[in-house]
Amino acid sequence: MPLTFAHHNGVMTTTLITGATAGIGAAFARHLAGLGHDLVLVARDKDRLLESARSLADTYGVTTEILVADLSNARQLARVEKRLADPVRPIDALINNAGYGIRGTFATNSLEAEETMFEVLVHAPLRLCHVAARHMAERGGGSILNVSSVAGWWPRSTYSAAKSYMTVFSQSLNRELRGSGVRVTALCPGFTRTEFHARGDFDMSSLPRWAWLNADAVAAAGWRDLNRGKSVSVPGVLYKVLRFVLRFAR
Repeated sequence: MPLTFAHHNGVMTTTLITGATAGIGAAFARHLAGLGHDLVLVARDKDRLLESARSLADTYGVTTEILVADLSNARQLARVEKRLADPVRPIDALINNAGYGIRGTFATNSLEAEETMFEVLVHAPLRLCHVAARHMAERGGGSILNVSSVAGWWPRSTYSAAKSYMTVFSQSLNRELRGSGVRVTALCPGFTRTEFHARGDFDMSSLPRWAWLNADAVAAAGWRDLNRGKSVSVPGVLYKVLRFVLRFAR
């Protein structure tokens, strides 16, 4: 049974966020709580979920609910799907943010490591989008934001391939659902100051300060572009220019 921190503020909008306790996911939680959204927070770490849920409920006066789930685990993923499909407590917006990267090359990494990352980056968002899109379309409206990456523009790893898939998939789904009231956006940030690189043991010391984005600014830009109907959101002038250049460099 999900644990809920309830506040009776009359809010009707509920957003489910995966990977909600750190980085861009946590930034989305703060941003949307500030807009008055009730939240369903999904992550693996129960202690961090509890801390985040209490803090958001106390600070913003919204209702927060937690779901402890490892999205690479089919049974745990099914619990999140079930929550998305709940007709009594409908989810108005889904943010697929959970993700991580691994070092090494495809040939040298273990197949298990590659498959687990694939489950989190591609398979889980695919399944959650399928549930959300169907139920949102039946209700006549909703929002889906998939956190992709500028890494999808470079063929450098299976992480890049997964993000390329998520961007194209989001664009396709946005077009497919046109007229249904359901909006879909791929958020493609560049290097963002989060726990991502430390968790993956990536050395980013050589990257200049001006290349980094702020997670709160990224979340705000992504949500703004979703509401503007954009199928792809690229925060920051640097990465907008880079996207334009790469279109003609291939």
